Amino acid sequence: MLRFFEIDHDRIVEQHDTAGWSRTEAGTVLHTGLARAHWIDALDATEAERAELSRFLTDELPEDEDVEEIESSARYFVDADGIHVHSLFLSQRENRHDTETVAFILQPERLITLRDEELADFRLLRLRARAGQIEADSPQTLLVTLFDQKVENLADTVEDLHLDLEKVSHTVLEDEDADYEQAIDNLAKLEDSAGKIRLCLMDTQRSISFLLRHLPARAPGRDTAREILRDVDTLMSHIAFLFDKINFLMDSTVSFINIEQNQIIKIFSIAAVVFLPPTLIASIYGMNFEHMPELAWQYGYPLAIGLMIAAGIAPYLFFKHKGWL
Repeated sequence: MLRFFEIDHDRIVEQHDTAGWSRTEAGTVLHTGLARAHWIDALDATEAERAELSRFLTDELPEDEDVEEIESSARYFVDADGIHVHSLFLSQRENRHDTETVAFILQPERLITLRDEELADFRLLRLRARAGQIEADSPQTLLVTLFDQKVENLADTVEDLHLDLEKVSHTVLEDEDADYEQAIDNLAKLEDSAGKIRLCLMDTQRSISFLLRHLPARAPGRDTAREILRDVDTLMSHIAFLFDKINFLMDSTVSFINIEQNQIIKIFSIAAVVFLPPTLIASIYGMNFEHMPELAWQYGYPLAIGLMIAAGIAPYLFFKHKGWL
């Protein structure tokens, strides 16, 4: 799917009217529509749509495996087609955060974005564009605005993550009936989300630094790009704090589980010691020897029972006196 945006009086406007933009039965957008767009957003583009976009490039559009490369030289480079930036964006799948790589191709007259799935950052940017809230006077400014929107959303996600972590912290440290297994599961999910956010922030830091090195000295958006770098540094510090707190809560939860297990083992150990002397006495008088003087005593049986009771009470009182119970 292709979406087209134009810069009109320093505002980003999405083109919904396809008049003058010829489309084939296969849905291919012809040259007139593409040529007018300052931003072409390709979402899971078909082969026909990729072929149309390729007309603006001397080389082929990057494939999925090219976009996912992790080497800096493959993610940030400049060639005859323009400035290439492959950046990680945060997505959400089945209540878990994930990352999705978006390929940006910045040319003097247009910006081309390639992605495989819908992302909250792009959806929010479109909504703001429809409301006339996105200011941009060039494709370069638009690219910086996209990264600014990305960092804003990451900041909101970090705040939500902090709130969720506070809830888990209250459960672990203050709730006497806490479900520690569920707490560990929640902490694991929070740690995974924090890791994905930090990955996106680190990638944004590299992307903006690369753009600042290659954009003209007086290019619009450079000041905004520097502000983005400062915001990223702040968020990185916050994420580091969240990681420390997650690790602390994870260690605390495991410790509480160990304490509970030790208490159970302690009870069983004390019970074994308490019942050991009575068991010994019962075993002695359970032997089948012919000469056992106590067998003929009138009070032999009550004496044996009394010894067993006393032998069981004595260790219990000793442990109670020591504070082990």
